[in-house]
Amino acid sequence: MKKIIIYGVLTIGALAFIMWKLNANKAANIEKTDFVKESNNGVIPVLVEKVAKVEFDRNFTANGNFEPIRELTFSSEVSGRITQLLVKEGSVVSKGQLLVRVDDELLNTELQQAKVNLDKITLDKQRNEKAFETGGVTQKQLDDSKTEYKLAQARLDAAQRRVNDTYVKAPISGVINAKYVELGTYLSPGNKMFDIVDVSKLKLVVSVPEAQVIHLDKGDQVKITTNVFPETSYTGVITFIASKGDNTLNYPVEMVVDNVSGKTLKAGMYGSANFEMPQMQPAIIISRNAFVGGVKSNQVFVMEKGIAKLKKVVAGNIYGDRVEIREGLNEGDTVITSGQINLVDGSKVSLQTAEAK
Repeated sequence: MKKIIIYGVLTIGALAFIMWKLNANKAANIEKTDFVKESNNGVIPVLVEKVAKVEFDRNFTANGNFEPIRELTFSSEVSGRITQLLVKEGSVVSKGQLLVRVDDELLNTELQQAKVNLDKITLDKQRNEKAFETGGVTQKQLDDSKTEYKLAQARLDAAQRRVNDTYVKAPISGVINAKYVELGTYLSPGNKMFDIVDVSKLKLVVSVPEAQVIHLDKGDQVKITTNVFPETSYTGVITFIASKGDNTLNYPVEMVVDNVSGKTLKAGMYGSANFEMPQMQPAIIISRNAFVGGVKSNQVFVMEKGIAKLKKVVAGNIYGDRVEIREGLNEGDTVITSGQINLVDGSKVSLQTAEAK
C-alpha cells in the first residue's frame, strides 16, 4: 500500500512538470511567432547605440621578448692547438680580454724568418740607394729593391698578425653563453669557439599599429614592465621605427632597455612596452559593428523615427572594436549596430529586445 502511494505521488509530480514545460514552450513559441510576424510585416528588429563624444584613452601596451643588445658567435681565425683555455660558460668578459692561447711555435719561427729577410732586404735597398747616386746601379735596379722591401715588410706584418691571432681576445664585452672548444682542441680557421652575449642592456622589439606609430619618435622614453619583476619599472628608449609595416599594418619598434641592479633581466624573457599617447580631444567613437560591410565602406545606418537611413561617414583611427568618426554623425544620432544585413535605405525598424535575439 505504501509503495502505491509513493508511485502515485511521483506520477503526479512528473505530470505537473510536463504540463509546466509545455506551457513554457508554448509561451516561447508565441513570442517567437509574434517576432516573426513583426519582421514579415516589414519592421526589422535592430540593435542601436546613441552617438556621443567621449574622451578615449589611447594609451596602449605592446608585448615582445628581450634580446641581447649585442650577441656574437666567435670563430677562430688561425690554425693550431689550444694550449690555454681561460674562460668557461657563464664567464663575464670584457672587450680585449684574453680568452684562449693557441700554439704559436711554428708561427713564431715564420715571424723570425720574416724579420731576418726584411733586415737583409733593407740593407740591399740602402746599398742600391747609395750606388744609384754614383751611377753604380740603374733606376730599374733601385726600383726593384724598393719593391722587394715593401713585399718583405708586408710578409713581416702578416706573420706578426698570425702570431697576434694566437692570443684570442674577446671582441665585445659580455657573458660566455656557449663554449664549443676544450683545452687541446685543434683549431682551423672558421671553427666556432664561443657565443658571447652582452646583456648590460637589452633590446625589446614590439609591433605597433599604424594609428599609434605616427605618434612615436626615436629617442622617446617608454615604460617597460615584466612578469618576472612586476614591482620594477624599466626605462626603454626608442632606437628604431620601421619605415614599412607588415601585412596587418603593424610596424616593428625597437627599444634599448637598461638593466636594473639586483633585478637583472635575461635575453628571451617576456616584456611589455607601455606607450603613453598624447591626450585626445573628445571625439565620436562608435562600434565597428555599425559599419555596413566593414569599416572601409564608410557607411552606417542611423534610426530616425523608426526608419533606417544610410549615411556616409568618414572613419578615423581604429581602437580595438571602436572606430573614430570624423565626419557624418552628430551627437544624439542613433546608429544601428546589428541587423544591417536586412536593411536598405528607408527600411522600417524597431528596437530588438534581448529576448527576441
